[in-house]
Amino acid sequence: MPDGSSTRLFARWVHRRLIAHYGQPTWETRYAPMEELIGTILSQHTSDVNSERAFAALMAIYTSWEAVRDAPLEQLIETIRSGGLAVVKAHRIQAVLRALTDDDGRVRLADPRGMTRTQAVATLTRLPGVGRKTAACVLLFGSHVPAIPVDTHVHRVALRLGLVAARTGPDATEDALEAALPPSDYYAFHVNMIRLGREVCKAPRPRCAACPLSTRCASVVESRAS
Repeated sequence: MPDGSSTRLFARWVHRRLIAHYGQPTWETRYAPMEELIGTILSQHTSDVNSERAFAALMAIYTSWEAVRDAPLEQLIETIRSGGLAVVKAHRIQAVLRALTDDDGRVRLADPRGMTRTQAVATLTRLPGVGRKTAACVLLFGSHVPAIPVDTHVHRVALRLGLVAARTGPDATEDALEAALPPSDYYAFHVNMIRLGREVCKAPRPRCAACPLSTRCASVVESRAS
């Protein structure tokens, strides 16, 4: 199992190699925290195209988060159907919006930038169906707070590279990667790891010959030795 020191050195080498290969992405906030939270729920287990279509439909039909919260469930399901798993996501979205409803009946999400990182993660993960990855997306993309969301691509690449030990779960992978890198590198590392996972280190058949990290990839080294 990698120790903290070796993980730090390896993660920083990976980061430098990915910057050299893909360039330095510009850290831009895509949405406000509330929009990012709902958008991330819609993105679960579907493609970016489908989730963006569902989010656009949601924004076109409803004029407020209170309207989404109070919408007839079947109507909301139909509105977001293009995002896949519409029944599950509609229930989850309305449960989150009810949990965020204040005494005046307004849906409000406290600005994570006004909290410590620990407080922000705790506040978000107390919401129904919101895990660490969703919370990290809200921080990174909706609040400009450093975080490394570990989605399926980041997790797969980290495991194959040997950045984390085999069978390490996504939450522990997030902890390990964030401990290994300075917060200023989180955004670029996350974005470039996802790009590598989508374009090169694909789930069924990784394109190892085209990978800029192959010289130190544990999976490549193991396959060559066998």
